[in-house]
Amino acid sequence: MTALTEFQRLECTGLWREAPEAQKREVIVSFGDATLVLSEARSQRALTHWSLPAILRLNPGEVPARYAPAADADEELEIEDATMVAAIDKVHTLISARKPHPGRLRGWLMWSALAAVLAVGVLWLPRAIIDHTAEALPFATRQALGRLALEDLERLTGAPCGNVEGTAALTRLRDRMTGTGGETYVLPAPLKRPRMLPGGVLVLPNALIDGQDRPEVAAAAILAAQLAAEDTGPTRAVLRHAGLRATIGLITTGSLSADAVKGYGDVILAGSDWLPRPERLLQRFAEAGISSTPFAYAIDPTGETTLPLIEADPHAKDARPVMTDTDWVALQGICDG
Repeated sequence: MTALTEFQRLECTGLWREAPEAQKREVIVSFGDATLVLSEARSQRALTHWSLPAILRLNPGEVPARYAPAADADEELEIEDATMVAAIDKVHTLISARKPHPGRLRGWLMWSALAAVLAVGVLWLPRAIIDHTAEALPFATRQALGRLALEDLERLTGAPCGNVEGTAALTRLRDRMTGTGGETYVLPAPLKRPRMLPGGVLVLPNALIDGQDRPEVAAAAILAAQLAAEDTGPTRAVLRHAGLRATIGLITTGSLSADAVKGYGDVILAGSDWLPRPERLLQRFAEAGISSTPFAYAIDPTGETTLPLIEADPHAKDARPVMTDTDWVALQGICDG
């Protein structure tokens, strides 16, 4: 938006106050493409995003400079760093210079400038804001988004399967595969592929468990879903579906309404090309010590589209057990109770 390449990596410290009665907190201020990102000084967790064009200088000419994100905002930020202050001032100078001046610009120039601004606003800025937000959200907020997406998916698949023994076995299988905990659910038809939602919320189709001869299919599905999420970014996908207005609401309020993700379940079910590249899958399977052949035939019974996973199976003869027989029996019956 600003085209200020000299400030692309600019950071400084500042004092941020969330509300008039709140205490000032030291934060890291990062100069982005379209926003100022305020992060905690110790953990570097993003606290809020301020739109650069909307920022107001509360005390022109004074030091430290005081800013607010909007005219009616309660937040306030103090910055002493001269370079950061100059960068913000330059943004506002550029914006002011691009505003139409009646009597000085001809009509065609005015409309050209307006068209350029609209093009930037419509084509680039919304996606930039959404992508920045997806990267900055704390884990708890991402997990809440994952649960909202799951609720919308349940409209089409029905409620997740669950009984005590099966759920416990599923949790142990995910821990064995990923080394990390997380919410994991088994959904009935018509879900056909595993999917990692925001916040590590994992959904598996029952078809990859019930009726399978070996637990390696479910184990491989967990790894495939995790790897696909690394490529696609599940939080970014949900926010792009929700749109810019909902994303801005998430930034300001910290929450997203269920209406914002309405229809995302249809997007999940409609997805087709989801498997990561075979070489990446094979590497992940090799590290986990599991065979890729059962998963390949579960995805395509003919083996034609998954032939690389069959021919280059890293553990065709020496795969390590992924779970006990007792857990496997319990997992197979997760949708029975």
